[in-house]
Amino acid sequence: MAHRFMRIGPDPEDKPTQPVTREMLVRIAGYYRPYRRRGALVVATVALQAGLGVIPPLLTAAVVDRAILHHRGGLLNLLIATWILLQLLIGLVGVGLTYLNTTIGQSIVFDLRTRLYRSLRSQGMRFFTHARAGEMVSRLSSDVGGVEDVVATTASQTLSNLFVVVSTLIAMFLLDWRLTLVSLAILPLFIYPTRRVGAIRRELAKRRLRGVAHLSTIVEETLGVSGAQLIKIFGRDDYEIGRFSGVSDDYRRIRIRESMVGRWFFMTIQTFWAAAPAVVWLVGGHEVISGRFTLGYIIAFTAYQNRLFVPINQLLSVHIDVQSALALFERIFEYLDLPPDVVERADALTLDAPLGNLRFADVRFSYRADLPVLHGVGFDAPEGTMTALVGPSGAGKSTIAALVSRLYDPDAGEVSLDGLDLRDLTLVSVAGAVGVVSQDTFLFHATVRENLLYAKPDASEDEMIAATKAAQIHDFISSLPEQYDTVVGERGYRLSGGEKQRVSIARAILKDPKVLVLDEATSALDTRSERLIQQAVGELLKGRTAIVIAHRLSTILAADQILVIDAGRVAERGKHAELLAKGGLYSRLYREQFSGEPPLAEVIA
Repeated sequence: MAHRFMRIGPDPEDKPTQPVTREMLVRIAGYYRPYRRRGALVVATVALQAGLGVIPPLLTAAVVDRAILHHRGGLLNLLIATWILLQLLIGLVGVGLTYLNTTIGQSIVFDLRTRLYRSLRSQGMRFFTHARAGEMVSRLSSDVGGVEDVVATTASQTLSNLFVVVSTLIAMFLLDWRLTLVSLAILPLFIYPTRRVGAIRRELAKRRLRGVAHLSTIVEETLGVSGAQLIKIFGRDDYEIGRFSGVSDDYRRIRIRESMVGRWFFMTIQTFWAAAPAVVWLVGGHEVISGRFTLGYIIAFTAYQNRLFVPINQLLSVHIDVQSALALFERIFEYLDLPPDVVERADALTLDAPLGNLRFADVRFSYRADLPVLHGVGFDAPEGTMTALVGPSGAGKSTIAALVSRLYDPDAGEVSLDGLDLRDLTLVSVAGAVGVVSQDTFLFHATVRENLLYAKPDASEDEMIAATKAAQIHDFISSLPEQYDTVVGERGYRLSGGEKQRVSIARAILKDPKVLVLDEATSALDTRSERLIQQAVGELLKGRTAIVIAHRLSTILAADQILVIDAGRVAERGKHAELLAKGGLYSRLYREQFSGEPPLAEVIA
């Protein structure tokens, strides 16, 4: 029953596992390149540790054959003291190796996480309107966190195991090559099963990571303030609990299967390996009885044999661990390789002192190729003028506003500022020249002061207060218990809609942009607050170019030009009186709003 709460339709991430390519391995190795000097030190330390590890079995043989059996107490004391000092030295080398591995691994993880976050931040709004926040959080935390174990320990551990195996095998062959071959005879039987188990684990790892992403998305959506409020309003707590339980149960099943894959196989390896010393004692014991071997000789050989078990077992399983890690790298590289749809050109220009002359020239735009939104929109908004956009809901007004601040690039045509295509300017220049106050007000879970200074971090106290006074919000802030240091809560939910909107307007005022976009900026205000804001905005707009999307036509009567947008085109343009006299769409919208009658199906957004 839990599965009825799952997504409907195929998951876009349900793609077949790609084969491991040389390019992928080279790319992963590239993250180690900046730390190659420390890597060389790791290799030297691993070699030293492996070499020191060969000595204890030889000391064991000496203790038995030369000291105990010959009753030489002084030699026994010396050998035991040497043994203890050797173990201390091996331990110290291990501590140093752990430090080197950790610093290299954590540095690589830091680089990877930072690059991934930078890649996500470089994406345009087209990406963020389609991506799931929980999915992005999952890749930044769970995926990169999963890679951490591999880059921090697996690489050096594999190197260490190789050195241990090689050094131990050399010692074993020097002792007796026949016993060594007997000890290793079963290893070739486990190579293919190991590769098969690795492939299964890799696929399960991808499914597990998708499960984590789905869980993160549900938590992000349902435990946030907006989602929690919506769920309560519609009484859907039981549904959401069931949905979470269904996804969580799928994740549980995947984890169980992932943990059990290969366990029978490795149990078989351990069983065979545990039996190997018995074979050595059987063969070697007869050699001792015949006088060809000494007892210490056999004890040393079995010690070497036991020393091989852990590294060989880890080398057999490292393929499985690496396969799981490759699934992580695949997901991370998917995001790293996403091309941003809004890109700053290498030779982009800096606009230090914008004037505010804005132009749309035959602009065409679509969010999807099969659904065009704007069809050849063109208009001029000269410096210091107000251009109002009105029209039915979904006509393209907010899209025009988004193009002004270069949240998107047009598919065709040109949006220019002071005669320069926005695509020829640096992104920082555009952000500095254009300010936006949108209908969907966003405030960080921080203090009022921090939210205001986000627009201008170096603003003085006087500048900040002047901005809040202009937005008619200073008196309210001053009435709060901690005034400007009051925390507004997630998305500003401790403030009313009108208060949030006025804080947002104050933030835009503090930024002091040359071009100001007001996308239904007064929609959340009551009549009195709106009147106060209109007075403040009237002063703010002096000397600035304004693009205003108004909910109420009464707020844009004094606009220098009004553009009536209908189905992605400029259907009418002119001043208020001119458009009323034409008797077209604007006139109809105006009459609907002020006639006192309920609006028709096409209402102003």
